[in-house]
Amino acid sequence: ALLSLSAPARAGGTAGDFDYYVLSLSWSPNWCAHEGEAKGDPQCAAGAGYGWVLHGLWPQYDYGWPDYCPTEFAGPTAPEVGAMIDIMGSASSVRHQWRKHGVCSGLSSTDFYALAREAYEKVAIPQAFRRLTKQVTLPASLIEEAFMDKNPGLSADTITVTCQSGYIQEVRICLTPDLEFRTCGQDTRRDCTLTSALFDPVR
Repeated sequence: ALLSLSAPARAGGTAGDFDYYVLSLSWSPNWCAHEGEAKGDPQCAAGAGYGWVLHGLWPQYDYGWPDYCPTEFAGPTAPEVGAMIDIMGSASSVRHQWRKHGVCSGLSSTDFYALAREAYEKVAIPQAFRRLTKQVTLPASLIEEAFMDKNPGLSADTITVTCQSGYIQEVRICLTPDLEFRTCGQDTRRDCTLTSALFDPVR
């Protein structure tokens, strides 16, 4: 058992072979408070103004997911990376999402980023939380309800809200390969149950 615990995790999968996508949206001020500020990430600079950013568009199996798949496609160009920063926050995030997840889509980086932007723009983002001027505590379920109110096709089985260290972390929405809302796999439906989760205002 000890040997299996110390063995490196095996990453892989076949590019283009997956069941659905998870669109992951991160609340940037919370990520910055928890992690990004300490890294000096430009996404967290004063006045950057990021709210819900695209963490990624992740190919999923009905249980589990592929990552770091072998791919025939070259990595993204600098202009491609730069063009995604407006919704993804930083160049390092854009590149990492291609290296880990985009390669499993079966698409070129150009097509993957175009699909990721289309998925991001498909979801109507509740703007109410951007008006906060100080940190608040709220039930994580309130975030889920706000997204469902704004997106009539969403249901409790197609969206999940995650927390980290007491903060609202991400909203994850499950989509078919054609970007229609669909039920999430059982392993993806892990709703945060905190009734007093921390939520920071936009910087």
